[in-house]
Amino acid sequence: MPNADVFSVSVPIVLRPITNGAKRVCPATDWSRPITTSSADETGVDNLLTVATDSRPVDLEFELLGWPPDGPKLQLDYRRFSYAGKFVMTNTGKAVARDGDELVAAVAFNEDRTDADQLWLRYVTVDRERRGDGIGPELLRFARDRAVERGYNRLRIAVNNPFAYEALYRSGFAYTGETTGIAELVLEYPRPDDGGDGVDFGDETDGEGRSARARYQAGLAEFRDRELSDAELDFLDARRDSDPPAPDSSGARSSEGI
Repeated sequence: MPNADVFSVSVPIVLRPITNGAKRVCPATDWSRPITTSSADETGVDNLLTVATDSRPVDLEFELLGWPPDGPKLQLDYRRFSYAGKFVMTNTGKAVARDGDELVAAVAFNEDRTDADQLWLRYVTVDRERRGDGIGPELLRFARDRAVERGYNRLRIAVNNPFAYEALYRSGFAYTGETTGIAELVLEYPRPDDGGDGVDFGDETDGEGRSARARYQAGLAEFRDRELSDAELDFLDARRDSDPPAPDSSGARSSEGI
């Protein structure tokens, strides 16, 4: 995995009002915050925390293109998007983000083979020149909310790097304690009930906050045993013993637990 420098930058992002239906425009927000970043490319899920130094206002429209197993074929430019070949398959649902007439991000998803109430987010990709505009996490939240509206009671995604892990936490997901056959960490939404699923996350499981922290730290510990870039190692050191990042307001559980 290539090395990448870590830096902190304040990124002003301007988002526009929401519209109803299968299309959505980001809610009006104007904020700036430091984000740790890496330029390393990732597998399955783009590095969603990459921050561009030439930050630009984002005016995005999100659109659901179809549900599995009858999703559309989506042609992406392999020079701009990672995993472009995965989006031509028609057995996955898809959602996209557009800036005007330009497609800038996409996510593909399919139902679990044994549980029709569970949806897997398989591939997430952002235009290489637009990484750092906050598009990836926003698209994930859009797809998440549409899936919940459709009746799925659980969403899952597998990641293989700490940057994507952190971005998914910010989108309301949490580590399940499970890994795939290729050592990817599985996260799910809604966040698993702390201490209630039989997974041992260590001693800190005696309260809601401490249990959530132990769950988050258990996932980070999985990455520490792997060959990582300098940027990833620095990021893990910075997050040692910290609480999990809070999800955005739309990522909080409703009274129905979804």
